[in-house]
Amino acid sequence: MSRFEYTQPQMGLPFRIVLYATDKSSADAAATASFARIKQLNDILSDYDTDSELSRLSQTAGQGKAVPVGNDLWRMLERSQRLARETHGAFDITCGPVVSLWRKARREKMLPDPAKLEEARRAVGYEKLRLNSRDRTAELLVPYMRLDLGALAKPYAVDEALNVLRLHGIRSALVTGAGDMAASAAPPGTTGWRIELAPLDATNAPAPAFVSLRHASLATSGDVFQHVEINGVRYSHIVDPRTGLGLTDHSLVVVIAKNCETANSVSTSASVLGPEAGLKFAEARGACARIVRKPAGQIEVSESKCFRKWMARVP
Repeated sequence: MSRFEYTQPQMGLPFRIVLYATDKSSADAAATASFARIKQLNDILSDYDTDSELSRLSQTAGQGKAVPVGNDLWRMLERSQRLARETHGAFDITCGPVVSLWRKARREKMLPDPAKLEEARRAVGYEKLRLNSRDRTAELLVPYMRLDLGALAKPYAVDEALNVLRLHGIRSALVTGAGDMAASAAPPGTTGWRIELAPLDATNAPAPAFVSLRHASLATSGDVFQHVEINGVRYSHIVDPRTGLGLTDHSLVVVIAKNCETANSVSTSASVLGPEAGLKFAEARGACARIVRKPAGQIEVSESKCFRKWMARVP
């Protein structure tokens, strides 16, 4: 078996596929099909592309229309509503209007206008998204609603890419999209895919920590890679849908689960819920979590009991 590696920009970031195959032609065919599936999902689930199925649905907000949706979008909507109920709104894809304001805030390094933020908050709330499972329709009940599948679309694409590789006979592979990754069987001659965990503070990082993945997925959430500092306060790119505010808790959440979709939804929810509630939520979802924070200048680490079993020795 030989190792093959591919990278391609998808969903606004580099997706990477590492796989083991008997020959280059079969490896190339599998990777090409996987990237095609990722692009297909982006065309459906992107909130940046105004022609995506998701954006077209958002454009019907407040019009009293129940819109039929396809299988992939329906899966995302149904799962998101279940997560919203389970987290009491800490995970909520209707947060699009406030997320849009915070994206602008990060670009301009200025806090959102309070009046605009309050107006946006009135369009947020998972109870304002009505799903009809009988005919698979969705209705956005109030004007100016906008759905944001950022915490579900990318990890779902990672999972689907790995599934495509399996269908092409690839048994050992790793698919990554930024902080989301999914692994199948371990590389030949190893016990798993060795992944280094990002530190919370690169300038004062402890000894490196590694996990070993096989038939599992990993997702990372927090403000390490995406944040903005305004008036001396550090705001994460993650927004609490319940308040409409960017998180100010300097944290890094790593979750390992059976699939990437679960791992990312848990890591995002745990970032909003905080360590105690976040670990309980992870346990309820059958996931293993590690939450690193720096609340008073000192690193604090909280872990699920099951997280340690994934840790690998430092080389």
